[in-house]
Amino acid sequence: MIHLPPSALAQRSAEAAQARFALRLTAALNELQSKTADADIDTRLRFAHDQALAAARKEHSTAAAALSVMGASGGTAVLEGGPESGTTPWWLRLGSLLPLAVLLAGLVLIDNQYARSQIEAAAEVDAAILTDDLPPEAYRDQGFAEFLKTARP
Repeated sequence: MIHLPPSALAQRSAEAAQARFALRLTAALNELQSKTADADIDTRLRFAHDQALAAARKEHSTAAAALSVMGASGGTAVLEGGPESGTTPWWLRLGSLLPLAVLLAGLVLIDNQYARSQIEAAAEVDAAILTDDLPPEAYRDQGFAEFLKTARP
């Protein structure tokens, strides 16, 4: 017994329904054609029928060739393993975790850079305070804070 994925079963049932419809349509057209025996219409219908068959064969062969290239994986290219095989190779699982690892490494680097820039900014302020002529106690005075907030003329 052949087990097919649900998408393949749905595709085959759709193809079977299309084939049944085509047979019913062909039978109806043949019956209609037998009632009207105009040679010109018969020739044009036969020519159109042959063209439609040629186009359908070409489309079917193109679809079959594409299916054989991609494999029956629902339109995705499969390197090895896949959802139908049940097991995924270790390198494919590792490869799927690689973007996550790169993202985490980037976030860690950004955090480190931000922390370093904050430390450097605080060091610059500290260096400016320590090298200034005012003693550090002056910066803690409330009057000095108000003096710094007021606009200078």
